[in-house]
Amino acid sequence: MTPPRAATARERARAELTREIKEEARRQLAATGAEGLSLRAVAREVGMVSSALYRYYPSRDDLLTALIIDAYNALGAAAENAIANETAPRPRQQWIAACHAVRDWARANPQEYALIYGSPVPGYRAPRETVGPASRVPLAFAGIIRTALSVGEFAAPPEALPVSGGLAAQAATLSAALAAQPRPAQPRPAQPGPAQPGPAQPRSAQPGPAEGEAVPPDALVRAVIAWAQLYGMISFELFGQFVGSFDPADALFAHAVDQLAAFIGLRDASALRSVATPRTRAATLEA
Repeated sequence: MTPPRAATARERARAELTREIKEEARRQLAATGAEGLSLRAVAREVGMVSSALYRYYPSRDDLLTALIIDAYNALGAAAENAIANETAPRPRQQWIAACHAVRDWARANPQEYALIYGSPVPGYRAPRETVGPASRVPLAFAGIIRTALSVGEFAAPPEALPVSGGLAAQAATLSAALAAQPRPAQPRPAQPGPAQPGPAQPRSAQPGPAEGEAVPPDALVRAVIAWAQLYGMISFELFGQFVGSFDPADALFAHAVDQLAAFIGLRDASALRSVATPRTRAATLEA
């Protein structure tokens, strides 16, 4: 196998300057928000003339896109690593770990979180290259459900409402599309020690334990509802909506994540055995 080519001095210098540009842009996000991001101001702070910066990012939107892709990839890596750290395929614990990892990343990077899940930036339209990075977290959550199905730790709650009509059609289409997606390669569990700087890059795809298994449309709809509630709670916390009530929100978030796992249908095998009544067995088959 041919060893990888070492980066040239010019390539290393460009990579370092690109990192500095992004770091300054993130500082501006914290100070003025995405709508106040200015290429001229970034160039001034990193000691460049504007014309030189344009060779790296031709427009503000190009720089925003780079920051958005970095944020989605970093958040996706946080969720994927949390799932991988649950060494046994226990989907409920993987869900809980991934949800807490998403919250921890958001609290550590509130400006980047607001950039990808806050108010739309006026005049900016995300290009297609953001779709793949944005899909990492939802694909990771879908993988948890597929694993739960494959190891027998999934059962629709008895009170779950079935989907029908247009919603059922949308869910079936999305379920088929997810089943056609190769599951992301699982990263090795993170080792103790300081986190490495810089955004994590997506890993190459490989077959997973439930490759090709479709998520039942009813379960997929419940998962999307849970996903929206998860991000809603994180947004409430970051933007101060829990001040004076559930602040800090640690206990509330942990309780909600556990409740949402049950709402989706993620069950421990021992719990499934203990409640294996005819009704729950029928619910499992229907799912």
